[in-house]
Amino acid sequence: MTNFTLEELAAIVATRAQSEDEKSYTRKLVGKGVAKCAQKVGEEAVEAAIAAVKEDREELKGEAADLLYHLLVLLYVGNVPLEEVMATLAARTGQTGLEEKASRPKD
Repeated sequence: MTNFTLEELAAIVATRAQSEDEKSYTRKLVGKGVAKCAQKVGEEAVEAAIAAVKEDREELKGEAADLLYHLLVLLYVGNVPLEEVMATLAARTGQTGLEEKASRPKD
């Protein structure tokens, strides 16, 4: 088991996004803006879902890793710190998922 955390990955994303390294994929992706970052999250989510349906455990692990990375990049360009997302998740743990969903404003 690894002790690598999403917080550590978020810090790496932030460092690379701000770097001057022309070879940094993160820097290039961030430079393309929020729409491209959002597109990548969507692509990776679909790929992870397909791997799950195929019951391909190894592929699912890889696609899930890609999805988490791209989500953290999207949060970075959207100026939403991971800590705020984690706080939102923590606040939701005091009720069931159905209760939380029912408490959301209706569109």
